[in-house]
Amino acid sequence: MTETQFRGVAAPESVVLDPPVLYPGTPVVLLSSLNPDGSPNLMPMSSAWVIGKTALLGLGRTGQTFENLRRSPECVLNYACEDLWPHVERLAPLTAVDPVPPSRASQFRTERDKFGAAGLTPVPGEVVSAPRVAESPIQVECRVVSTRVAEESIVGVVEAQVLRVHVHPELAAADGRHVVVDAWRPLFYAFRRYLGRGPQLAKSFRAND
Repeated sequence: MTETQFRGVAAPESVVLDPPVLYPGTPVVLLSSLNPDGSPNLMPMSSAWVIGKTALLGLGRTGQTFENLRRSPECVLNYACEDLWPHVERLAPLTAVDPVPPSRASQFRTERDKFGAAGLTPVPGEVVSAPRVAESPIQVECRVVSTRVAEESIVGVVEAQVLRVHVHPELAAADGRHVVVDAWRPLFYAFRRYLGRGPQLAKSFRAND
């Protein structure tokens, strides 16, 4: 391997890429919200980060979920475990937008009952109106603080406040504050592949190779 010098330190030479997507590996979240008619909406996403009690979400600005959060500022971050990848993949090509925009029509279809189509179970939130996903081992109820869209950007940014955290019993430490990390098997999304804490589990329907 050839090397270059940077401030006197030898470093491996890098290769410049132009990747079609940049998801180095982030947890899969099923984000629930409420549609204008009060029905539940559910979308898979992987651009979600939590710092303290603040959640930052990156969403397509033209999707139904972003509009839902601007109108009804409540949501639940339902973290998926490894076993849920088939449900996530069933949910992935579905949208609540009707009609589907021409640019997305070849890959997506309108579905009003996303929970049913994905084989997931809605349960009521305790402090927000959006439902939780019963099968998700970690469920985080949130209130939206702000939504922002940069000029000419296709991405909207949502800031939300964490209100309540639910976990399945096997993840709850005895102190009532911590997650049993050894029992937590998160589902990761990396370059349109589903990964767990071991080998690749499956490809997303949007993976081209």
